[in-house]
Amino acid sequence: MKKSFKLMVFVSVFFVTEACTAQPQNQPAPQRNVTVTQMDFTDVAAVTIDAVVHIKTEMTKLTPLYQTFFGMIIDRGVQRQRYQAFGSGVIISPDGYIVTNNHVVQDAERIVVTLNNRKELPAHIVGTDPATDLAVIKIDANDLQTIPFGNSDSARIGEPVLAIGNPFNLTSTVTAGIISAKARNMNIIQNPGIESTIESFIQTDAAVNSGNSGGALVNGRGELIGINTAIASGDGYYTGYSFAIPSNIARKVTYDLRTYGVVQRGYLGVNVYEVTNDIATRAGMESPHGLYIARVIPQCAADKAGMREGDILIAVNGRNVDSYSSMMEEVCLFYPGDSVPVTFIRNGREKTLTLTLLNSSGTTHIGSSATNAHDDGSVRYEDNSVQSK
Repeated sequence: MKKSFKLMVFVSVFFVTEACTAQPQNQPAPQRNVTVTQMDFTDVAAVTIDAVVHIKTEMTKLTPLYQTFFGMIIDRGVQRQRYQAFGSGVIISPDGYIVTNNHVVQDAERIVVTLNNRKELPAHIVGTDPATDLAVIKIDANDLQTIPFGNSDSARIGEPVLAIGNPFNLTSTVTAGIISAKARNMNIIQNPGIESTIESFIQTDAAVNSGNSGGALVNGRGELIGINTAIASGDGYYTGYSFAIPSNIARKVTYDLRTYGVVQRGYLGVNVYEVTNDIATRAGMESPHGLYIARVIPQCAADKAGMREGDILIAVNGRNVDSYSSMMEEVCLFYPGDSVPVTFIRNGREKTLTLTLLNSSGTTHIGSSATNAHDDGSVRYEDNSVQSK
C-alpha cells in the first residue's frame, strides 16, 4: 500500500482544562561567543546550545458546545478553552531578542521563555511575518549567549549540520544530519492574504519532532544557517525529512521586525513558472532552466525596466534562479528602491537589465505602511507562480 505523507509544522500543542561525547578532561571548555574557523560537533553543541530556548505559550479559544437530545444535536453556544503550545527559539542578541516561528507564538496571550539554565522569563512579541512563518519575541535579560548568523547561500548539499531544539517538551536536544536539498517549496505556509508566502527551505535529515519549531540549524562553524520549521510525516513523527527557513531570509526579516515593526519587501511584479523541455527547445536553450515569465504586471518594477511576457528569467543579482522559491529567496533580501540586476533570455539572446524594486503599493517607500494593503484600488505588485498548461 502506498503511504501518503503530509507536511507538518512541529510545534507541540496540548489541550488544558485548567548519547553524548565527553570532553577530554585536560581540554578546557569552549568560551562563550568565541569566534572559530572550524569545530567538531562537541564544540559546536557547547557554544550554541545555551542560545536555544524553550518557548511555552498560552491562549484561549472558543469552541462549539453541542448536546444530543432524542437523536438531535442542539447548539448550546460556545465555551472558552485554554490551550498551551510548546516550541523553540534562538537568541540573536545579548539583550534578549529571540527569533522563532510565527506559528509558535501566533494568538498567544502569554509567552514564557525557559533558558538552558532553566531560568524562566516572560516574553512579548516584537513582530511577526506570516509570509515566512517567522517572528521575533523579546525577554528582559542581558549578556545572553547568541548564535551568529551564517550565510545560508554558502551552505552546500551534503554539508553536516546540527539541529538544536526542544522536541516533545524535552529541553536542549541536539541531533545531527546533513543538508539534503535547498530551495524547497513545500506549500506549507498558509497565504496570509496580504502578500505571497515565501518558501525556500533547507531540507535536512537531522531528526526533529514536535516542539522543534523555531529551533536552530547550525553548521560546523557554529553559525546559524536555518530556523527549523516543518517535517514531512504521515503521523506527526519524524520520518527522515525536515525543513528549515534559510538564515539569510531570517536575518533580514528579524532586522526589519526590530527596526520597522513590519517586513519591507520589494517585488519584481511577474507571474512565472518553471521552464519545461518544450519551452527550452523553442527558446533555443540547450537544457531547461530558469523561469518563464507568463505575465508582467503593468507599472511594476519588471514592466518599467522593459521586461516582457515570454522572457525567460535566469538570474537575479547574479544568482541563478531555476525555481519560484529560489527567485523569491533572492528577491526578498532586497528593499523597495533597491536596484537589482536581472538576467533573462529573449529571442535566443541573453540580456541583463537593472530594475528598481517597488513595494506592494507600487512605490519605493520604506516604513510601517509599506507592506500594508491599500483600499484605494492601487495595483498590488506580487511575484506569483502560475501552473504550466
